[in-house]
Amino acid sequence: MARRYGWTDEQINDLPNFENRDDFTPKEKLALRTAEIVTRDAHSLDDSTFAELIREYGEDGTVELIAAIGLFNYFNMFNDALKMEPTK
Repeated sequence: MARRYGWTDEQINDLPNFENRDDFTPKEKLALRTAEIVTRDAHSLDDSTFAELIREYGEDGTVELIAAIGLFNYFNMFNDALKMEPTK
C-alpha cells in the first residue's frame, strides 16, 4: 500500500528511523508517530499530539486516521492469534 502512495523501498525498510529521515513529510511523520503511540498504548495519546492531528488532518481526518490504525492493529492481533502468515 505504501508503494502505491509513492514511498520507496528505502523508506519502507527504514520506517523505525522515520523521525530522522528527510524524505517523509511532517504530516506523514505525524501519522507514523500517532500509529506508534496508539499501537503501544492508546491511552498515552496526549492532548498536544491530538491537537496537532486536528490542525493537520481536521476532525474527520483525525477520526479516519485513528480508525485505520485501530483496524490494522485488530487485523494484526487476529492474524497473530491464528498464527497466520502474510500472503504476497
